[in-house]
Amino acid sequence: MSDMMRAVEITEPGGPDVLKLCERPVPQPAAGQVVIKVAYAGVNRPDALQRAGSYAPPPTASDLPGLEAAGEIVAIGAGVSGWSVGDQVCALLPGGGYAEYVATPAAHCLPVPQGMGLKEAACLPETYFTVWSNVFQRGGLKAGERFLIHGGSSGIGTTAIQLAREFGARVFVTVGNQEKAAACAALGAERTIIYKDEDFVDVMKAEGGADLILDMVGGLYIPRNIRALADDGRLVQIAFLQGPKVEMNFVQVMTRRLTITGSTLRPQSDLAKAKIADSLRENVWPLLDAGKIAPVMDSEFDLADASKAHARMESGGHIGKIVLKV
Repeated sequence: MSDMMRAVEITEPGGPDVLKLCERPVPQPAAGQVVIKVAYAGVNRPDALQRAGSYAPPPTASDLPGLEAAGEIVAIGAGVSGWSVGDQVCALLPGGGYAEYVATPAAHCLPVPQGMGLKEAACLPETYFTVWSNVFQRGGLKAGERFLIHGGSSGIGTTAIQLAREFGARVFVTVGNQEKAAACAALGAERTIIYKDEDFVDVMKAEGGADLILDMVGGLYIPRNIRALADDGRLVQIAFLQGPKVEMNFVQVMTRRLTITGSTLRPQSDLAKAKIADSLRENVWPLLDAGKIAPVMDSEFDLADASKAHARMESGGHIGKIVLKV
């Protein structure tokens, strides 16, 4: 193993073209960490936000983009148990995934599910950690509940549809076109709402209201989400494609006993992420091993073409996950 590796860095804040190949030192494992030889890295919207200069990495994280990857463990730091050199894993990363090697806490690694390739496994951590922690742990989704997912055809959306289906919830989604609607229906969405043609508030009210809404749009969707909720309903906010600020009347929240919550994954402590990983291994990995759920794959790009992968994601045309082959 040489001392240097290929990686993709953000040369300056800007559009996809600011992503450039570079050479960086191969990371060494700190205590509690492993180093993974990356086969594939997942591409996620926080990567694009970081590239644009609006989502700074935590102070201790790599400045390279990339929050999930799959590959082979090649080095192990002090105090690590449960993993060996040569193990194939997928992992949630603090950053640095767009590279040939990456260091990450060993407790944030999960085994590659049975029968699944590294390409598909690279698409699991960011979306599954996000959906599991927000929809099930924070949002408390239960069997039989009406669950509305905005952006149903995204990586987050396609993951949430499948998990909600497996746990017995009724799934409703908003999407931008008929192709995306068909993809969501095939995954188990009971009702697909093309937001240009129908108002999701009217649709959900006719059903009795949503018990839980997962939203990444924000902005003017926030008061509409409040109206679309059933009494005692919960809104979980995970991103703001339309901005985080809105004027809203909170009387409905009080009189109808609504809950508004949400989270971001990256700033959480290593321990918090390790606890999510443990819960995933216990509750979700058996479903992946059995082939009952799987990531929906959109496209694959070479590491050198990371800018094209970002352009694809920001075009809004993708269905499911985009990966980089390292």
